[in-house]
Amino acid sequence: MSSLRKLELPTQGLNTLFGVQDQNIKYLESLLDVNIGARGNELLIDGDPRDIATVEKILLEFGELFAEGNSFTDKELKDAFKQIAEDRAYSLKDHFQRNRFNPSGKKMVAPKTANQRKYLDAMAANDLVFGIGVAGTGKSFLAVAMAVDALYKKQVSRIILTRPAVEAGERLGFLPGDLQDKVDPYLRPLYDALFDLVDSEKVTKMLEKRIIEIAPLAFMRGRTLADAFIILDEAQNTTSEQMKMFLTRIGFGSKAVVTGDKTQIDLPRGQRSGLKEAEEVLSGIDAIEFCYFNEKDVVRHKLVQMIVQAYESHSNEQPTE
Repeated sequence: MSSLRKLELPTQGLNTLFGVQDQNIKYLESLLDVNIGARGNELLIDGDPRDIATVEKILLEFGELFAEGNSFTDKELKDAFKQIAEDRAYSLKDHFQRNRFNPSGKKMVAPKTANQRKYLDAMAANDLVFGIGVAGTGKSFLAVAMAVDALYKKQVSRIILTRPAVEAGERLGFLPGDLQDKVDPYLRPLYDALFDLVDSEKVTKMLEKRIIEIAPLAFMRGRTLADAFIILDEAQNTTSEQMKMFLTRIGFGSKAVVTGDKTQIDLPRGQRSGLKEAEEVLSGIDAIEFCYFNEKDVVRHKLVQMIVQAYESHSNEQPTE
């Protein structure tokens, strides 16, 4: 059963909504069972009644946001359309007014998938969150963004970023240079996220003043980390002992986020991943939230999503040992 509805938008708003060569509207049509056409300033929507209702809500909210002076890029609109198609309770106003934030004034951050949105909500609501899933899903970047936001809002007084240097077995002595030179290659992705979100001069000053600390996991032993936003990245490469050590470092006024990809464990054969164990041990605790990502959440080049999917299919076809 299909029905037809009509809506009206100003010409400039229509141009923004439809996008270059109507790409935005074509993308929305591909997500929902609708056909959307324009006759002058009038929009004609034909298709499944439930999908028409969703499109009507999108267009009405778009009109209101546009009238308030909001601007939109094609990519931002497509991200919003995708999330609304996945979760009909979500709205355009949620996306552009509630779920976007600018941690330091340099770069706007917004969830690009429904799982990313749930992850941001989980980090806002809980003191300990696990972000588990394949590479390229924004687990680390969004955690760093939330950490920077908390620091600038004075919710914490410092940020601590750490990851296990498992590729060197945490034995970094054979590498050239001083200690910082030795550990930097393993921590570089965390630096990259920081410099993407905060002006480089500010990052450098905060690193010098130890407001931001980036260090291998081994350096966390024996410390109590209070009033801090702490991120453990690449947690699939922690041992059980390292994971327990990290989780028991969390002090008063702190938040912790643990990220990892269980498909990329580099530990020696026979050694249990601390991330896998923590998932089993802590999953029943209400104050801890586990967020999961899959290939649909990959926000890198489209080819990366295809590669992740191909490897996942290949591993599922292999006989179990």
